[in-house]
Amino acid sequence: MAKDAKTKPARSETAETFRFLLKLAVVVLILRSFIFAPFSIPSESMLPRLLIGDYLFVSKWSYGYSRWSLPGGVPLIPGRIFGSTPTRGDVVVFRAPEVLDHDVIKRVIGLPGETVQMRQGTLYLNGTAIPKARIADFTIPLTANFDAEKCGAPFVDVADGVQICRYPRYRETLPGGRSYSVLDQAQLPDRDDTGVYTVPAGHIFVMGDNRDDSGDSRFPAPSGMGYVPLENVEGKAVVSFFSTDGNAEWLKPWTWVSAARWERIGEGFERPRRLAGGRVRSPAARSGTL
Repeated sequence: MAKDAKTKPARSETAETFRFLLKLAVVVLILRSFIFAPFSIPSESMLPRLLIGDYLFVSKWSYGYSRWSLPGGVPLIPGRIFGSTPTRGDVVVFRAPEVLDHDVIKRVIGLPGETVQMRQGTLYLNGTAIPKARIADFTIPLTANFDAEKCGAPFVDVADGVQICRYPRYRETLPGGRSYSVLDQAQLPDRDDTGVYTVPAGHIFVMGDNRDDSGDSRFPAPSGMGYVPLENVEGKAVVSFFSTDGNAEWLKPWTWVSAARWERIGEGFERPRRLAGGRVRSPAARSGTL
């Protein structure tokens, strides 16, 4: 009589759960490292485009991959592979110098070999002034994550009985038509009147849109970022997927809804599209909050 075929031992429920979680972790690791990664905005340096409490997705394939594409900067990728240079005006996430050692988000202003300078608050690129036009003030309600102290006493105002922060806002237009809003709060010599910066090969020059409150390539670390190596660039800001004003409380679930800034969800960072006659319309021009 033939022996009965051996039956495989039944896997325990705990082992199956562990295998599932392990596979899930691998999938999340791959997605986060090579496709999309979430990023939250912790400071006001990119006002008016990005507010404290914004959450956005960053595309990881846009400029290639390096060790900083991986969580924690694990040195498994030598140098930079599939690399490309960001386009001037892109909003990018990158790894700050070692003395700071955290992820940062800024706008690309200067590319390798270009010169950048600030003169009386006006940006000069390769010796040519970048057009800067005064537009409507940027206003934002004072909330838990952007209070009167962050706003600064001279800029606190009241509108319709609500305390707000009001900043002078300008429109900059880069060569090629890329346009975006910047804030210029005051004339500050250390940031509004600088020497000429020449961007080294393999690096980019980045600035925050909130020009008077941004530690960027105008300053060396630790007060700023200095020139950013291309291999430190992790990805390109693509779309906002959530935003909160900071008024939510964990023990009060209904505040999770009331604190959300729903109108900011889905805002993208795409390049402006050209209209008839060569005019350029940017996504920022269609919203009063940008």
